[in-house]
Amino acid sequence: MVVAIILLATLVAGAATAAVEADREAAFARVFPDADSFGAPEGTPPAATAYRDGQVVGYAFLTRDVVGSNGFSGKPLDIAIGLDLDGRITGAEIVEHHEPILVIGVTDADLAAFVAQYRGLDIRDRVSLEDEPGVRRIDAVSGATVSSVVMNDAVLRAARAVARSRGLLGDAAAALDLDSFAPASWDELLAEGALARLRLSNATVDAALARVGGGAYGPPGMTRDPAATFIDLYVGLATPAAIGRNLLGERLHERLMASIRPDDQLLFVAARGLFSFKGTAWRKSGIFERIEIIQGDRALAPVKDWYRPVARVVAEGAPELRTAAIFVVPAGSGFDPTRPWRLELLVPGESDQGVVYARFALPYRPPARLLAPAAETAPSPAPLWLGIWKRDAGRVAVVVVALMALTLILVFEDAIVRRRQVYYWVRYGFLAFTLLWLGWYAGAQLSLINVITFAQALLSGFRWDIFLVAPLIFVLWSYVALTLLFWGRGVFCGWLCPFGALQEIVNRLARLLRIPQISLPFVVHERLWMIKYVVFIGLFALAFGDYDRVQPLIEVEPFKTAIVLRFDRAWPFVAYALALLAVGLFIERAYCRYLCPLGAALAIPARLRMFEWLKRKWQCGSQCQICAKRCTVQAIHPDGHINPNECIHCLNCQVLYYDDRSCPPLIERRKRRERARRAMEAAS
Repeated sequence: MVVAIILLATLVAGAATAAVEADREAAFARVFPDADSFGAPEGTPPAATAYRDGQVVGYAFLTRDVVGSNGFSGKPLDIAIGLDLDGRITGAEIVEHHEPILVIGVTDADLAAFVAQYRGLDIRDRVSLEDEPGVRRIDAVSGATVSSVVMNDAVLRAARAVARSRGLLGDAAAALDLDSFAPASWDELLAEGALARLRLSNATVDAALARVGGGAYGPPGMTRDPAATFIDLYVGLATPAAIGRNLLGERLHERLMASIRPDDQLLFVAARGLFSFKGTAWRKSGIFERIEIIQGDRALAPVKDWYRPVARVVAEGAPELRTAAIFVVPAGSGFDPTRPWRLELLVPGESDQGVVYARFALPYRPPARLLAPAAETAPSPAPLWLGIWKRDAGRVAVVVVALMALTLILVFEDAIVRRRQVYYWVRYGFLAFTLLWLGWYAGAQLSLINVITFAQALLSGFRWDIFLVAPLIFVLWSYVALTLLFWGRGVFCGWLCPFGALQEIVNRLARLLRIPQISLPFVVHERLWMIKYVVFIGLFALAFGDYDRVQPLIEVEPFKTAIVLRFDRAWPFVAYALALLAVGLFIERAYCRYLCPLGAALAIPARLRMFEWLKRKWQCGSQCQICAKRCTVQAIHPDGHINPNECIHCLNCQVLYYDDRSCPPLIERRKRRERARRAMEAAS
């Protein structure tokens, strides 16, 4: 019996393995249609050799095997890719994904069309999801920018890793690590040999000129300090990101890399001191006569077409340089970036026979860590999220400043609410920023899908980089999590939710147009609260049963339609969002009150807040119901206490709290002061 069970298990496992292999080969056949057979995946990184008529025609591989690709959801993202021997992608197809944005409006077909754009791409080309001069454009999926960035990174990193390991980019490209990057200062670059230095004093140069029969450099009779610096010269290979990005900065380095051919090389030359390695004759002759690049028996004289000026060296600790430049050495020159070379400096001097030159050699050897064979290890470029944060640094700065301003508003709320006009300007000014900039411009609308993704990540192996690829969402969630401890759910719902801001602004306009408002009896209103909690719990539970099936149900949130896509969507979704806004004309923030599952999710920990910021009087709820009646979301119970699960911290009740024209206890106090003042005036 035991033997039979073991045999059956073996047969089942074998059948499952065969099915997986069949599915993989079928995917390879679709992305490499010119091949008639494939070998088993092998090598580092693993890739299957593609054959046609018994001849090798390229490779097929899965991004998950090569670079361990994960999607924005944190779950596996696997794309099958074909790559021919010329380094061109023959096809790309999504094999597995669990992206949270795939609801009606953004479909599987949209993502399939996105990856299909890589067919025919030469992986030596620069690729961008935005318009950049001289760069191949890949159109991102509308409404799924983060997922597009993640997939673009997976395709390019995997394809280039396989190409380098199989020598498809040439021997030098395979041996030179162009992608790895880690921040390094000027001194660190010098210490590891990424930069080479030559310092010459006036005395050294004059002695060398004397040996070749020339006089001292410069005009006759010129007096110079013999120990002073004649030139302090630096050179380095700037093609690898580990050197070039540290010297030039990411933007300039990428722009230069985009402007050159795949096997061209960037040489960095910079100097300070009396002597210029450029001189001035090159402007007329087109040749830089004061420097030569020597490698083996080959001597290269830089020409004008190679020259790119460098205005600023960004490496930390870089000295003040008189001149800095990049020279683009073409592939056809025979220059090999993996082998040692030297820069020779030629200093002219006058002699009886005319101009003579003293030559000074500056040897250079590329750092060993950049020369490790690519077959030993896949390239380890900078994390994807780091590049995204650098790209979005300006927008992140705007959000951080706005959050600091909001914090000041909340901390010093008493000073604001005492002045009704100031409060209204602050309140609606910030809501306008939230809707127009944060929502419609930046698309930074938080969603229940973020909560579900975070919870699943905690259960399936948490990784910060999954969330760091969306900088604005990460910053906002970090702030919301912190403010939950101090103010509860109201900071997000009342101030940072673009759809909430849209509802409040629309209702404000409705009031100005004298559209009648509906106030539900509190007993009905209180029972309608539970709807959003039922919706939240249902969606949250379903997400852990079948994550893919629950995604369309997230459309109960109109955020994507109204904010992220700005109503540019199929009519049923637009109609749903407009219907919610239409109800909001009569019942302010109706969606927030009764239907929003994200508000319910944030309300659950709302009672954990550490402070009570909203002030109440003993008369509230007993002698006075004004705050309860004027609360924008009816979060104040008839007995006067504020329900933190429903309060959006709009501060309207605090305006009334300090208003001696609205609050009955303050009205009575004001009237007593006025009567006393009139009595004193009458007595005098």
